[in-house]
Amino acid sequence: MARAAVRGRLTWRLATVAANAPEARGVRRLALRIDGWDGHLPGQHVDVRLTAPDGYQAQRSYSVASAPGNATVDLVVQRLDDGEVSPYLTDVLRAGDQLELRGPIGGYFVWDARDDAPVQLVAGGSGVVPFLSMLDHHAATGSGAPVRLLYSARTPADVIGHARLQQHEARGIGVTIALTREWPPGWTGPCGRLTPQTVRDHVWPARREPRVFVCGTTGFAEAVADGLVASGHAPAAVRIERFGDARGARHDPGVPTARR
Repeated sequence: MARAAVRGRLTWRLATVAANAPEARGVRRLALRIDGWDGHLPGQHVDVRLTAPDGYQAQRSYSVASAPGNATVDLVVQRLDDGEVSPYLTDVLRAGDQLELRGPIGGYFVWDARDDAPVQLVAGGSGVVPFLSMLDHHAATGSGAPVRLLYSARTPADVIGHARLQQHEARGIGVTIALTREWPPGWTGPCGRLTPQTVRDHVWPARREPRVFVCGTTGFAEAVADGLVASGHAPAAVRIERFGDARGARHDPGVPTARR
């Protein structure tokens, strides 16, 4: 599957929208059907290209949210009011519409279900999207690898994939959601931005030698990764994927821009 993904990643093809459904506040899940799709690895992303009537083109990258083997290739898109691509994808696309897509892309930020080492996922905002694919793949393959997810979101309404995360938690996945701006009465989870101590309290200890994946804005991902290394995790075991924030390049959320 990995060889097929690399071979076809630069080929633009048409994807047909099967559904465009709400996923969280300001976030939509696009379910796509793609003829000749060779499959993907959990953690990979695709490029999406839009072409205006005057020929102007805009391109963005989005992590795949669905597991390999799913009937559709799902993308989760957070709407940016001043974005060039996300408003069209979230507000305009309907079932039956088509868009250009190429991929899957990437071989670094992926999880191999054959690896039974503990897995630690740390997400900020829409950085949880590639982890939705990993968790669904973990369930579909019956993997015995112990998994924990630490997910930082602004409010309960901003939690992406909340219902699915509850299902994973019910089957034994450790899911910890930290809310940074608003939390309901009786909330017992972490509150406020993730601190080094919060991270240490809710991730696998370094002695377990987990495979660690961190995804979020550049500042979030770098701070979490640095904290993990400072607490004893091997730098080579921590893989990060970053996307632009309001101060960075003009990327829509979910766009991988750099990796370590």
